[in-house]
Amino acid sequence: MNIQSDMKAAPTGSGAANPGNVAGDMHGRNFFEFDHSLRDLLTLYCPDDLREHMWPHWQRLGEIAGNRLNDLAMTADKHPPVLHPRDRFGRDEGWIEHHPAYAEMEEIALGQFGLHAMSHMPGVLDWPAPVPPIAKYAFTYLYVQAEFGLMCPISLSDTGLAMMKRFGDDFIQQNYVNRMLTTDLSGLFRAAQFMTEKPGGSDVGRVETVARDCGDHWELSGEKWFCSNPHADVALLLARPEGAARGTKGLGMFVMPKILPDGSRNRYRIARLKDKLGTKSMASGEILLDGATAFVLGDVNNGIKQMMEQVNLSRLSHGVRAAAMMRRCYNEALVASRERQAFGQAVADMPLAQRQLMKLLVPTEQALSMYAYVARNLGDAQAGDAEARTRVRLATGLFKFRACRDNPPVATGSMEMRGGNGYIEDFIGPRLIRDAQIGLLWEGTSNINGLDVLNRAVAKVGAHEALKADLDERLQSTNALPASLRDCVGAAVGRAVALADEVARRGDETQARKVSTALYHATTAALMAWEGATLGARGGDARRLLLARMVLDHRLTPRDPLDIEDTSFDRRAAAALLSDNPVPLGDAVDMLTA
Repeated sequence: MNIQSDMKAAPTGSGAANPGNVAGDMHGRNFFEFDHSLRDLLTLYCPDDLREHMWPHWQRLGEIAGNRLNDLAMTADKHPPVLHPRDRFGRDEGWIEHHPAYAEMEEIALGQFGLHAMSHMPGVLDWPAPVPPIAKYAFTYLYVQAEFGLMCPISLSDTGLAMMKRFGDDFIQQNYVNRMLTTDLSGLFRAAQFMTEKPGGSDVGRVETVARDCGDHWELSGEKWFCSNPHADVALLLARPEGAARGTKGLGMFVMPKILPDGSRNRYRIARLKDKLGTKSMASGEILLDGATAFVLGDVNNGIKQMMEQVNLSRLSHGVRAAAMMRRCYNEALVASRERQAFGQAVADMPLAQRQLMKLLVPTEQALSMYAYVARNLGDAQAGDAEARTRVRLATGLFKFRACRDNPPVATGSMEMRGGNGYIEDFIGPRLIRDAQIGLLWEGTSNINGLDVLNRAVAKVGAHEALKADLDERLQSTNALPASLRDCVGAAVGRAVALADEVARRGDETQARKVSTALYHATTAALMAWEGATLGARGGDARRLLLARMVLDHRLTPRDPLDIEDTSFDRRAAAALLSDNPVPLGDAVDMLTA
């Protein structure tokens, strides 16, 4: 299928002439090759055999993301899906028409790379086992830099598979799981999860959908208010069995197919599609259930607990998506500022512009470190590491909370670096700004995630202590880390953990967001310090040491707004960090100790 793009490729490469004296963008570049930070961290967190196998696949996706996928995403954003409630004979078929660009983006994600299934079956991309999270989410990170909207249906299929594989009976395994474990789109079942209702968004216990036990199946009646991927072949839902207790304890989880085993259409319909601020390429709608056939998933009395496992996986995916969008935002700002001339020089050479770029780079790199750390720990947890499982319980919430909050200001700052063209829909900036907002809502608002961190991960699980122990061990594991930075980072980790402990003891929920922010910044400072020292000691790029110092200075240290700051370190560090050249360990240490 040949789809004409709405945009034309800009000249690429060092020194390419800008068309019409307008700064170029990331289109036409290989997103993997452009991202030295991602490549460096994969050498630290990804096992050697897995990394060597996946490297050419990441390179291939990076090339596709910067070219064909980028074109398709721009086109699909301008041609959103359309709901056709009935067919020409008046039957309530309720099908959704997508632009052909959407289908081709699906083929790239699900067919060529198997992003929905690679963690659940061997053989995807010729890897002999299910692909571990550290590698899988690297694909997510690259894909989302071009197309964000479709990643929601991909993630819904991925996490839905995880739930159905774990809790589904033989009927569900044979009829639905097996239809999802394929990269052949002609027979693939796509999944969705319909949880939100008018009275029950974050307060899931207010779900009103009723489930009636019919022996070999259940019938669901009610309304689901915000349903992404509403035309999916199979959906996971929460509903309250007749006579069950009120609140979350009375909820069960169900699998609802679009087409019943006898080939007939199930008894639910898409009432309308949502007119959303962003994620325009992907359909979200309202679902009316009128005795729809469904099958219980796992223990009907344990639905909320099962759902939370899916939510935690989705929150990790959202963190990675935010990290990816921030990377695209920063890269766009970097390219624009290098190629944009003002007052006789490149914008990127101006001190104030460099300071603004640092405000984009620091949260972008923090999110990258958190992706690598959480994904590697999740893989270890899935392999049976109990301590890693405890760390993931906290780190996932921190990641989702802070990366999704950092994404909108990074997107807005990126627009400023391009100037007026950053506001024009011909460029990707407006879409990045729109799409960045949804991370604040999906899978829990900032308040909900902050409360989960404080009341559950910290107060109930004590995961902050397990996190601290791991970070302390990393800080002490390398002699390449300057003692002054090690001490400062270690102290910040200690203070953040003590804050979390005290606030949890007091039960002061008003401090939940402060606790989450403090733990995130302290964690990322420690990770960056360890990463920079380890890479530098190997003879590689030690620039993450400078980033760790910037997190300490700008995100963990109080400042007097009326004081004149000493910006000497920031200026030296910015010049090094904005360069494509690696920073040797000795140079990084010199800058830190000057």
